[in-house]
Amino acid sequence: MRSSASMKRTRASGSKSPKDGNQRPLTRAEVMARVRGKDTTPELAVRSALHRAGLRFRLHQKDLPGKPDIVLPSRRVALFVHGCFWHQHPGCPRARRPSSREEYWNRKLDRNMERDVENQEALKLKGWHIVTLWECDIKNPENLENAVKYISGLPASKRLNKRLPPDQPLDIPLSSSSSTEEVPSKAMERNSGHSDS
Repeated sequence: MRSSASMKRTRASGSKSPKDGNQRPLTRAEVMARVRGKDTTPELAVRSALHRAGLRFRLHQKDLPGKPDIVLPSRRVALFVHGCFWHQHPGCPRARRPSSREEYWNRKLDRNMERDVENQEALKLKGWHIVTLWECDIKNPENLENAVKYISGLPASKRLNKRLPPDQPLDIPLSSSSSTEEVPSKAMERNSGHSDS
């Protein structure tokens, strides 16, 4: 008799059906049903690296547009850990769109990208730095370390952490080049298809 932990591991790996024990390929619906929105492996890796660097953060802050995956209030950083497929990482082979039900997938993925832009614009208007880390870049420990160093280098200010009424604009001018950043990585330098917008 299998333990429940063993069955969970089997279900997570997708190698066997837990009911009959026969090997069979997973359907697309089963694969997509297993995709999580929070606490993904790349997100946990970033959180662990930030914690090791002594940076404190909040998770999925609901009062910010787009509920950023990680928020560093003292540095006014909204960090998004994007999956290459779901957010269509430019130039990444993982961002290839499915060939079946093209109309459905194109509409869904295009809307994800539009929503990302809308949320980033809303955060910029509130004076937040936006940092986007891509799933494929996080797999390289050097890229993750560079990202943490970059975030650590952003100024921490008690004044920036002060809560303001929603209709009051920030009195701190942020240049357009410092309000939105995509952390440079070796993978991005190799791929000329990546853009900053």
